[in-house]
Amino acid sequence: MINELLSDHKINESEIFNMLNSLSDTGSEYSDLYFQHSVAESWVLDEGIVKDGSYNISHGVGARCVSGDKTGFSYSDDLNIKAIEGAVNFAKGISDSKANSSSKILKTIDYPIKYPALSPLGSLTSKEKVGLLRQINAIAREEPKVVQVSASLSGAYTEVLIASTDGVYQIDCRPMVRISVSVIVEHNGRTEQASSGGGGRYDYGYFESNSLVEAYTKEALRLAMVALESKDAPAGKMPVILGSGWPGVLLHEAIGHGLEGDFNRKGSSVFSGKVGEKVASEKCTIVDNGTISNRRGSLTIDDEGTPTQETTLIKNGVLKGYMMDKLNARLMGKSSTGNGRRESYAHIPMPRMTNTYMLNGKDKFKDMISSVENGIYAKNFDGGQVDITSGKFVFSANEAYLIKNGKITTPIKGATLIGSGDEVLHQISMVGDDLKLDPGVGVCGKDGQSVPVGVGQPSLKVDMLTVGGTQLHR
Repeated sequence: MINELLSDHKINESEIFNMLNSLSDTGSEYSDLYFQHSVAESWVLDEGIVKDGSYNISHGVGARCVSGDKTGFSYSDDLNIKAIEGAVNFAKGISDSKANSSSKILKTIDYPIKYPALSPLGSLTSKEKVGLLRQINAIAREEPKVVQVSASLSGAYTEVLIASTDGVYQIDCRPMVRISVSVIVEHNGRTEQASSGGGGRYDYGYFESNSLVEAYTKEALRLAMVALESKDAPAGKMPVILGSGWPGVLLHEAIGHGLEGDFNRKGSSVFSGKVGEKVASEKCTIVDNGTISNRRGSLTIDDEGTPTQETTLIKNGVLKGYMMDKLNARLMGKSSTGNGRRESYAHIPMPRMTNTYMLNGKDKFKDMISSVENGIYAKNFDGGQVDITSGKFVFSANEAYLIKNGKITTPIKGATLIGSGDEVLHQISMVGDDLKLDPGVGVCGKDGQSVPVGVGQPSLKVDMLTVGGTQLHR
């Protein structure tokens, strides 16, 4: 797709090499070109009817020129060679140097692929796609308390070509699919809503072959029915057991962002300058891993052409390093960890997470619960707010239960977890052996850019955490 598109515009490897030399002829230390072609679709069903849909095609190129900590950037959504040259000339205007530098010979390296280079959009017919959504509606309607069902199916296929003055010339073909389910239930005048879903770097057949349409729908129903039975949450400081899987979003937001290279180079993270120091309980080992096959946050190469890797961020409580793109790695005297990511050709790359999670411990979930006399079990999370530089957070638990005398009891609603990431890390006293990754729904925002990510963790016991609620904790 991308090669054919460039060929249609009479752009070949030699032309790209010349553009890179032009980008760097003001003496910049690093320059790159990021070509992208994407197709995406979505189907939305509401009340048994497909009420919305979209199909989009986009392409363009971003030109970047880096000198010191300054970046010149421009982009064009026209792949006409004159338009690209205009973007190149604009981007290279940031350098004051009069020296000339040149590109290394461009090389392509065959890295192990993490997903098939096939578009998911043609893997089912339009009729079959609508059939998946109607199947969701039919399963949900079997529950008499359901009053509304919404479902969406989306797919995308993106091809990128990354060429840079350090010799990179890499193409990556990136599929993505997702299903989302939302239900509203009503009983005795009380109404509750819940949602579920998942996906990854697959085609649409992934949902059928793994019976995931039924699984996502029943999970949304289960969450909604639990919410119907929930009582008001207590407030105060208490032990909290965090569930495995999606609750790892708290680690992602409150801790993961603080371990990105740009924040640490600028000294604005609570983890700045602490490599080699103990920053968490010795039971905690946290990694960022972009190499897991077909995961939503995985990439064969990042958006600078660097292969992704498994990066150990914290090992047995000790800070080992940060997530790096090329710019921040160079300025800090390090190497890129394959975490340079961008939303599209119209954005500059920056250090971003891929799949970030805590590794398994040795504790049993039942032992965690039995160790708590009076606390809560936060099994599932909703949204939250985080101050990235300080790590302070407020997260809502959309499925939580009271723990009384070592047993899970009443479901509760309105529980919010309040604290800071670095403090929570020290409060973790038990780490389960039940690691799960999220089902494939994560989206991360930073500086106005959104990228797909993965999160995960085993069950965790936090000895003391502030819980916001409406009832006095007793």
